[in-house]
Amino acid sequence: MSAIQKDFDRIALLSTGDSGTNTRYHKFLLRHIPLKCKASLDIGCGTGSFSRLLAARSERVLAIDLSPNMISVAKARSQKFENIEFQVADVMKIDLPPDHFDTIVSIATLHHLPTREMLSAMKRALKADGTLIIQDLFQAEGVSDFISSAVAMPVSVGMRFIKSGRLREPREVREAWAEHGRTDTYLTMSQVRQICGDMLPGAKVRKHLLWRYSLIWKKQ
Repeated sequence: MSAIQKDFDRIALLSTGDSGTNTRYHKFLLRHIPLKCKASLDIGCGTGSFSRLLAARSERVLAIDLSPNMISVAKARSQKFENIEFQVADVMKIDLPPDHFDTIVSIATLHHLPTREMLSAMKRALKADGTLIIQDLFQAEGVSDFISSAVAMPVSVGMRFIKSGRLREPREVREAWAEHGRTDTYLTMSQVRQICGDMLPGAKVRKHLLWRYSLIWKKQ
């Protein structure tokens, strides 16, 4: 975890705005969040881009991240949002209150954590009828995934150019993400669905084009 913290402290200092592949699915994820929540949790909040969206629907948002630099950037960009509490924390070392949150969100974070243990903790922390929303990356398996990946590359480049006027991220940003990626490991979609079948009955799992999947589950 110290290596992950170091990586994201470096990446945070290179962040210039709320952009990137993860943000391209924010509108989709937001559709699954109730319009009115008392308490929401954002695990691995990064620079706070989704935390700010949660804040428009929640009385209180607890947003946590392992990286102090990420939290510093998130606070600086969220000064108008008095209902967000940002904390530097390792989610595996804090006691999440049971049956407390209406919504728990984790974007591009679960692959850094022991999956089953983390899902159990999030389930306990959700209120009855609460919603768990996960977006993460997956490991390609089979011909269809490799074809999708080939299609996704030019789409990703085109979307970046439309949004930022760049075909590629600046060199220092690419290098920082490449360094971090050397230690990343991801579940395959088969593994994601198997875990959901075991732990999250009724979860809606969807594969998205840009190397991401979403998981939506409502606690009964």
